[in-house]
Amino acid sequence: MSFELKALPYAFDALEPHIDAKTMEIHHDKHHAAYTNNLNAAIEGTDLAGLTIEEILVKGVDKPAVRNNGGGFYNHNLFWDVLTPGGSNKPTAEVEAAINESFGSFEAFKEEFSKAAATRFGSGWAWLCKKADGKLEVCSTANQDNPLMPGVGCEGFPILGLDVWEHAYYLKYQNKRPDYIEAFFNVINWDKVAERFGAK
Repeated sequence: MSFELKALPYAFDALEPHIDAKTMEIHHDKHHAAYTNNLNAAIEGTDLAGLTIEEILVKGVDKPAVRNNGGGFYNHNLFWDVLTPGGSNKPTAEVEAAINESFGSFEAFKEEFSKAAATRFGSGWAWLCKKADGKLEVCSTANQDNPLMPGVGCEGFPILGLDVWEHAYYLKYQNKRPDYIEAFFNVINWDKVAERFGAK
């Protein structure tokens, strides 16, 4: 079984003016496509072939090509999903209650999440995760690591992720990562976040 690059479920310009069409096109058609192709090459003929991407992220983290490209494949699938335009631009009641319980308020959550994204040195991701006890946690990971991988310092199931690699924002925002992070909050589809919250 090989993994396939899913078509972006909306037009490249659907997130304008917050994320520009050219960035979306290159990010999906070049970067995500490369992670997909390289993941398939890395697992071909190994005991990882035929596993789900989640199983691969747990078992294959000692193999750099699998770790980097498997993470890149999974992370971007999540990213496109939670950016789908047309959904709710504020948390559902269930997710809002979990945010309030875990962080005190939405603004406190936003501040913590934004700080995790802004202070991630170099390339990586910021995450909102649901822990086993139902509480939410904010963390960040380097490169294409994610909270499903053992030993990365995060716990729980990722329900929201923000790509802070420069290729995700540099064409529009140059070195102004905080502006990109602020823009991200305008295009989160909280319906999709709620689906992931309810899945675990």
